[in-house]
Amino acid sequence: MIEGLFSPMHLILVLAIVMIIFGPGKLPELGNALGKAVQGFKNAASEAEKSVNPTTETKTETKTIAHQ
Repeated sequence: MIEGLFSPMHLILVLAIVMIIFGPGKLPELGNALGKAVQGFKNAASEAEKSVNPTTETKTETKTIAHQ
């Protein structure tokens, strides 16, 4: 049997609670908002990484040029 946090029974329980609280009409809006939040977090993380380590991009370009 699958055990742990992401077992099917836990996921069904969480989905049932979300359906009770928000209703089926709000789920697409919640999914869209969650997707935008994750995308914004990824963009911010990549921008922060570029500002901390700006030479990463030039190293990849150098490797690409060297392999050609």
